[in-house]
Amino acid sequence: MQPRGVTVWFTGLSGAGKTTITQALAEKLKSEGYSLEILDGDIVRENLTKGLGFSKEDRDENIRRIGFVAQLLTRNGVMVLVSAISPYREVREEVRDRIGNFIEVHVSAPLEVCEERDVKGLYKRARAGEIKSFTGIDDPYEPPLNPNVNCQTHLETLEESVAKVMAAMQPYLQTQRRAEALV
Repeated sequence: MQPRGVTVWFTGLSGAGKTTITQALAEKLKSEGYSLEILDGDIVRENLTKGLGFSKEDRDENIRRIGFVAQLLTRNGVMVLVSAISPYREVREEVRDRIGNFIEVHVSAPLEVCEERDVKGLYKRARAGEIKSFTGIDDPYEPPLNPNVNCQTHLETLEESVAKVMAAMQPYLQTQRRAEALV
């Protein structure tokens, strides 16, 4: 029996907590013996989608490429954690439909909170006009209409957010356990 792969897609504004939750979830899953892959938006942009800009077309292409890799891994039984702003709803839904086994996690926090957390100074630079088409400032973020999980990082602890995502992953984790027991 091959385990069921799943893509857990974390979407939200820069500074909302996507990478933080992804890393904590990955540590928890690994400590419980699960193997997984992480596709982090910043790392992907340095490698797989290097050269793409921040126009709507380039952002959509960035998300499609991340989705393609996630789909390949997922259909081969891998758990994939994707952390990417992915600002446009339509392309997220396109990727969800293509992958199938997909859990959408909206990591939400008010813009002011995201700006306070901004260790890279990106919001400050965007507000000063140094960065154009910055999501949440002069480019839209379209939140999911019906995410599987909503982590409100300004209202809950990291542990609470991780627990919510783990709960949504249970059907996939159970098939992973059963497949490993048969090996």
